[in-house]
Amino acid sequence: MRIGITYDLRDDYRQMGYDEEDVAEFDSIETIDAIDTTLQQLGFTTERIGHIKHLVACLASGQRWDIVFNIAEGMHGIAREAQIPALLDAYTIPYTFSDPLVMALTLNKALTKQIIRDSNIPTPPFMLIKGIEDIQQCTLTYPLFAKPYAEGTGKGITASSIIRDIDQLASTCTLLLHKYKQPVLVEEYLPGREFTVGIVGSGHNAKAIGTIEIILLDNAEKDVYSYINKEKCEERVEYKLASDAVAQKSADVALQAWQALGCRDAGRVDIKCDSFGNPHFLEVNPLAGLHPTHSDLPIICTKAGITYQQLIATIIYNALARYNLIDTAPQKLSSFIIK
Repeated sequence: MRIGITYDLRDDYRQMGYDEEDVAEFDSIETIDAIDTTLQQLGFTTERIGHIKHLVACLASGQRWDIVFNIAEGMHGIAREAQIPALLDAYTIPYTFSDPLVMALTLNKALTKQIIRDSNIPTPPFMLIKGIEDIQQCTLTYPLFAKPYAEGTGKGITASSIIRDIDQLASTCTLLLHKYKQPVLVEEYLPGREFTVGIVGSGHNAKAIGTIEIILLDNAEKDVYSYINKEKCEERVEYKLASDAVAQKSADVALQAWQALGCRDAGRVDIKCDSFGNPHFLEVNPLAGLHPTHSDLPIICTKAGITYQQLIATIIYNALARYNLIDTAPQKLSSFIIK
């Protein structure tokens, strides 16, 4: 079985002149090597395609694959993560992870929270600041938390994201609106424990495979799982596998959110607790990073005793099952999936 691999490589975009924050969501060559090598170990024939423009050129030249392992984030537009899935749908080529609708929705944190709220899943009260004039309409209870509404990897999140009064709300939102050229999501700040939950599968077959608590060390930016804390997580963050009652409730909330949004194959849901220890949905990542030692989902797996090979096998197995292609997969694949 022939698998194409689509991705956005940090080095490619650096050569185009983009800076480090611009490429923060993209992958290192170590990640692509790890995915490629693992798929080959599982018995697949692989071909590295790369970003969307390379994919377009390949499709135009008549190239096709049995399935595409897609981890491309996209560079431009609010629906950038949906672009490759939509293109593959147009050519009826199977692929891993969520469909274009889910990818476009979940990058919009405000719309995602509306659906979560309407599904009776706890999430902090919020509003969207589209312009400075909206700040005076804010009736949320301080302290607040502000972040760009369509970014990942902690982009736009710093110590100043925690907001104590309207003056700070105005200054922080002004900065974010100017820098990221997009609305700002403002929500009531939750002071409790923070978790991220790993999920595999789709629909009723989805399951939480592990929950880790995010513990910021003394040298980290205080109280926020920020861009710089994520980039330097090996030095600033302790990830602790959690299985107590609060962690189990967090996993339940995460799984409910995953299913309500229609996410597929594998990803992460971020959870934070209020002052009473009640877990709330923060956001979902249906296209989670897959660096073997640096990305949260593989870290969760490692802490839970799941190998990287098992994670990749489970992702591709779930995707093949959705397309009724299991019978064409290498025979040994099923022996590696997460039970």
